[in-house]
Amino acid sequence: MRGVTQARPQAAGRARRFACAAAVALAATGCGGGGNGGGGGDGTGILSSSWGDPQNPLEPANTNEVQGGKVLDMIFRGLKRYDPETGEAKNMLAEKIESDDSQNFTVTVKKGWKFSNGEPVTAKSFVDAWNYGAHLDNAQKNAYFFEYIEGYDEVHPEEGDPSAKTLSGLKVTGGQTFTVKLNQKFSTWPETLGYNAFAPLPKAFFDDHDAWVKKPVGNGPYQVESYQKGSVMKLRKWEDYKGPDKARNGGVDLKVYTDNNAAYTDLLSGNLDLADDIPAAQLKNVESDLGDRYINEPAGIIQTLAFPFYDKGWGEGKEKLRQGISRAIDREKITEQIYHGTRTPASDWTSPVLGEKGGYQAGICGEFCDYDPKAAKKLIDEAGGLPGGRMTLTSNVDTGSHRVWLDAACNSINNALGKDKACTVNPVGTFADYRNQIGDERMTGPFRAGWQMDYPLIQNFLQPLYYTNASSNDGKWSNKEFDKLVDEANAERDTEKAVRKFQDAEKVLAEQMPAIPLWYQNGSAGFSERLTDVKLNPFSVPVYDQIKVG
Repeated sequence: MRGVTQARPQAAGRARRFACAAAVALAATGCGGGGNGGGGGDGTGILSSSWGDPQNPLEPANTNEVQGGKVLDMIFRGLKRYDPETGEAKNMLAEKIESDDSQNFTVTVKKGWKFSNGEPVTAKSFVDAWNYGAHLDNAQKNAYFFEYIEGYDEVHPEEGDPSAKTLSGLKVTGGQTFTVKLNQKFSTWPETLGYNAFAPLPKAFFDDHDAWVKKPVGNGPYQVESYQKGSVMKLRKWEDYKGPDKARNGGVDLKVYTDNNAAYTDLLSGNLDLADDIPAAQLKNVESDLGDRYINEPAGIIQTLAFPFYDKGWGEGKEKLRQGISRAIDREKITEQIYHGTRTPASDWTSPVLGEKGGYQAGICGEFCDYDPKAAKKLIDEAGGLPGGRMTLTSNVDTGSHRVWLDAACNSINNALGKDKACTVNPVGTFADYRNQIGDERMTGPFRAGWQMDYPLIQNFLQPLYYTNASSNDGKWSNKEFDKLVDEANAERDTEKAVRKFQDAEKVLAEQMPAIPLWYQNGSAGFSERLTDVKLNPFSVPVYDQIKVG
């Protein structure tokens, strides 16, 4: 999940069967960083970190972009948690998850866990939360995460009104136990349960929903103290947190920035402790600016350009046009000159962090991801040229240094076509506005649609984005062969065979090019001298609870 500045799922979308058989092996500091002073590493110091206002309320099943996801990662813990070092799904609130047939599961929740308002975390806390997240009437953007549980079609039908209030496949069987029946065998289903959509919810969420949304109550190492939209969200250490990952600082002030250059300037001047989105313009200087306080690590992120298939100028029968645009983009030059080693040209639609066993295979995109301006122009000409002779590349420009690479990509396309203004950039001021425009199907040309993995499985890079009607299929592409191969992979219990099926599905993407793979993205961050033990997890999100404030 979670949108890096990537395009994350829009509306719940009534996606179809979703399952996976493949698990992955997987500057000056005198101002105190804008926080509440030091703390001397005693666990009381407050750190400040760059952030952006989330698009949606912080309901676990309704948060599908990285800014909101950062908060959920701090205030919630679920049945599983992805190891911040390896990405491996490990038990957190789950005492055990058992199954004899990979379709019927019995979940036992650990005793003694509580929400920060004092309510106990029980089996019902999970079942109620999942039923809420799945139901069509609640319009949760992550509803599709529950679609492999039996009864999803009744609570979230593709057409018409729901015929049931709860998922028939969920049953509370005791104070700390519940059962789950899936609509098909899915041996690695437990591996997905570290995603925040599966977090438990307290009774207070349902009793006074409006109050909860204003000040969310979770069961993680932090609790929300206050939130001023457009300014700052203050999170503070929850002293009574039971988990092994208790916060090693007193809290985090998430400061809203609409320009990552401003955040970087504040970091250097001592007005910010942590910036996890280093602007492209500063990458050539960042090592000399920060030294060993600069982090650059591989992450499960890919940047892409998607096409609006609801626009006939870009959709059905325009394969050569899309392939030609892909061949017109000089990935090597852009990643080298703009990103200075923090991006790697992509040659498939997943991420190298998965590894070969997990499904990553370099080169699946073939020649269509190789820069060749002559071949690009030939393909575009054979397709009848650009619709109307022109095209725009659209993205939000408030984070991620997107304007810089968009301009570079347009220049590369214009050079291939021999025209100065065939390609232009359509900048959108904020991520939230951008996502809303995508949801309203207002894209008129290629648009940025990168992806940050929700969990480290190959399926997560393919099905949510390209399966017919999937929740993150923002371009509305549909292909029966791709869907068939994904379904076969989902039904396969042998991991190696499942991975091969997913890779076959990727080959369909190369033939049709519903989205252009651009580059794999590293996680990057810089931090002040006040902080130690700063790390990014495989999702490129800071591991806030481990940070010490000195």
